Amino acid sequence: MSEKKRIVVGISGASGSCLGVYALQALQGLDGWETHLIVSRAAVKTMETELDITLPEVLALADAVYDEDDIGASISSGSFRTEGMLIAPCSMKTAAGIACGYSDNLLCRAADVTIKERRRLVLLARESPLSSIHLRNLLTLSDLGAVVMPPVPAFYQRPERIDEVVRHVVGRALGYFGADTGSLVRPWQGA
Repeated sequence: MSEKKRIVVGISGASGSCLGVYALQALQGLDGWETHLIVSRAAVKTMETELDITLPEVLALADAVYDEDDIGASISSGSFRTEGMLIAPCSMKTAAGIACGYSDNLLCRAADVTIKERRRLVLLARESPLSSIHLRNLLTLSDLGAVVMPPVPAFYQRPERIDEVVRHVVGRALGYFGADTGSLVRPWQGA
């Protein structure tokens, strides 16, 4: 039996916590993946407003859960091998911290490690409109190799429900890690 691929999932306090939850649910349904989860305190507050799922139910979706303040956790070290990290959603505060190398919590530290180890970092960046400060930070992250992926709907799919948009966005994001997301993403077939 082959070893599972590890992925770190961060859920920050931006609106769109359903993105991180759906990513965890999708990864549970895919063979060969092990999830390591960090939920920020701000994300807990956002989830209470946005979701009909409790925090314990969200935490139960992950194989391992880490406290935001646990800077000494295994995922804070480059020696802990992963396929990379998905931050879904990624607040502009989190993006700024990562872009500046300000790792004052485990969410930012794990992202910092992902960058320094040249692993895949995918940020479902949530804010609108974007200020020049946001754009500069996101450009810095892109220049460092991160995939900056605002959760924008694929309108050609003519989504009728929010879960269709979420499924497509998360499927595209997980595809960057090599996950088989054929059941989540309907590819463009041409005009």
